[in-house]
Amino acid sequence: MAGTVIPAHPLALRADRTLDARRQKALSRYYLDAGAGGLAVGVHTTQFAIRARGLYEPVLRIAAEAAAERDTPPILVAGAIGRTDQAVAEARIARGLGYHAVLLSLAAWKGANEDEIVAHCEAVAAEMPLFGFYLQPAVGGVELPASFWKRFAAIPNVVAIKIAPFNRYATLDVLRGVLEAGAADRVALYTGNDDHIVADLLTPFRLAHEGRAATLRIVGGLLGHWSVWTRGAAQLHARCRDAALANRVPTDLLAMDAAVTEMNAAVFDVAHDYHGVIAGCHEVLRRQGLLEGIWCLDEHETLSPGQAELLTAVAQRYPLLTDDGFVAANLNRWLS
Repeated sequence: MAGTVIPAHPLALRADRTLDARRQKALSRYYLDAGAGGLAVGVHTTQFAIRARGLYEPVLRIAAEAAAERDTPPILVAGAIGRTDQAVAEARIARGLGYHAVLLSLAAWKGANEDEIVAHCEAVAAEMPLFGFYLQPAVGGVELPASFWKRFAAIPNVVAIKIAPFNRYATLDVLRGVLEAGAADRVALYTGNDDHIVADLLTPFRLAHEGRAATLRIVGGLLGHWSVWTRGAAQLHARCRDAALANRVPTDLLAMDAAVTEMNAAVFDVAHDYHGVIAGCHEVLRRQGLLEGIWCLDEHETLSPGQAELLTAVAQRYPLLTDDGFVAANLNRWLS
């Protein structure tokens, strides 16, 4: 599995917090021209409140329209949340719009037992291929042991897993589960660990099972971080993929892990427990002209004190990981 870059798609709003369809499509065009191989829509970065505002189907449709402009169709992943009835209904909407898989959030299942969660996953998998999602418990995710991931990976319609617990032990739980399910050749592994993006892509995870060694690889990323500076992300992913295939990692590439993590800390507002995470993505895109403002559906979601200055600082420190010139050269075309 070659893997690819899948940005978690933001939501373009006007000052009155209504959907800006023109800029929403421009974002999709930007990501695909930047080298992304897919789009994830209706996920956290798109803002979960789109559902209460009647925007779930419209924003999925806009991304699908942008994808249809491509000669080589990208992977389309739709976020699905809630209990089974809601998640199944969202999967049906996504399937009707031509999406390929649903990124299944399990946050609504906090307190449920493993059997209940697995049954939920099986019900949604009956509608659409599943992109599993291990969300970090610090922001509402459910702790999921290796036993769960073994059962999850054994579901025939599971095609990928986004590993995002921000925890190396929990990351290994996912890998262990996939290995023991015998699904390592069928289930693509994607990083969502924004604190270890490069390390995840470069590491050969050598695990032992039933007396034999096996090597698993995280082949791509489905990331909110990759919704900004996406051209730089695509170039970095290509370097990581080539290094992994050659089984030779240059030290300068390994050193990028720290630089990318530092940039992520500014975008995701780690200093304030992720309060400004979505606004941070919006601010980068606003500076580039892709968004008109940083408005979120929740008027209380905005940049934290000092976050704008941090964004300026990391962009100046690591210019090779940004893509301002690329955006400036293509912005008018994307907005047309």
